[in-house]
Amino acid sequence: MNSSFRTIVFDGEKLQLIDQTKLPAELCYLVVNDEQDAFQAIRSMKVRGAPAIGMTAAYGLYLGLRKHAHKDHEVFYKELYVQSVYLKSARPTAVNLAWAVDRMVAVAQRHPNDLVATTLERLKSEAESIQDEDERACRAMGVHLLEFIKEDMGILTHCNTGALATSQYGTALAGFYVAHEEGITIHVYADETRPVLQGARLTAWELQRAGIDVTLICDNMAATVMAQGKIQAVMVGADRIAANGDTANKIGTHQVAILAKHFHIPFYVVAPWSTIDPKTQSGLDIPIEERSAQEVIEWGGIQTAPKDIHVYNPAFDVTPHELITAIVTEKGTYHPPFKFL
Repeated sequence: MNSSFRTIVFDGEKLQLIDQTKLPAELCYLVVNDEQDAFQAIRSMKVRGAPAIGMTAAYGLYLGLRKHAHKDHEVFYKELYVQSVYLKSARPTAVNLAWAVDRMVAVAQRHPNDLVATTLERLKSEAESIQDEDERACRAMGVHLLEFIKEDMGILTHCNTGALATSQYGTALAGFYVAHEEGITIHVYADETRPVLQGARLTAWELQRAGIDVTLICDNMAATVMAQGKIQAVMVGADRIAANGDTANKIGTHQVAILAKHFHIPFYVVAPWSTIDPKTQSGLDIPIEERSAQEVIEWGGIQTAPKDIHVYNPAFDVTPHELITAIVTEKGTYHPPFKFL
């Protein structure tokens, strides 16, 4: 695994995150001091990827509450609930965000009579545990994916599901890293992923940096490379998985799944168990974030469309479970029919 960068670094006092809006031109870190910094980093996509968003929120909640360490018990718990609601509102689709924040709140609720200082230590420890667990889960997902990765295989991926989206390794990209460690040669095709170009700016950057063979293609080239026989599998991540196996992922994933079905190419979704939301019955129930029109009509400050044009900019789409060959988590591989209840 390429360890030349870590997306999330917590030293016990402050949180540092790679500012992913600066990549690939510049590798630099921003500092998160409290819940407001965490909210802004998540909302602006300076940090993105469902697991990374969850970890950032967990640390942000701890850091935000640390400012109230000397307040009385009642004020502290009021802040706990206010900040948790605030952080969960940063982005609605990725279930890991609410999962991580709710897990932090539950820790405090289990020991309601503890001193504030003791509760803060528990919250700090819980945030660190979430990150440690994510790293182990990502490695496990990579190992499970080896079942589907063969020598000299061409694999298409969409958006960024690598070390930049997690604590290390990634979800779908974890298989690429583990295969690389095992000496298995693969050829990765990375969709650019409009409109924010996570595939071009992030996936291509981190895979190239790790020495993994990667070719960047525009989103509208996927059918062509499939038709040419260059793709033997598609591996993507997920921001939320419904109880019936429908998955929400970065916009454009659904059309890739349709193409894979047409060309008889297996389509794998890879995500940690925490991404499964059994309370969401199907993809119809998944809230889809709609983002600013500016992401579509401008790039790098350069106008690319009429400024007064009507824009529809959903950040995610839903892939129906019928199009998914298997869902891979750290707990193992799941095949249809999917029933995550």
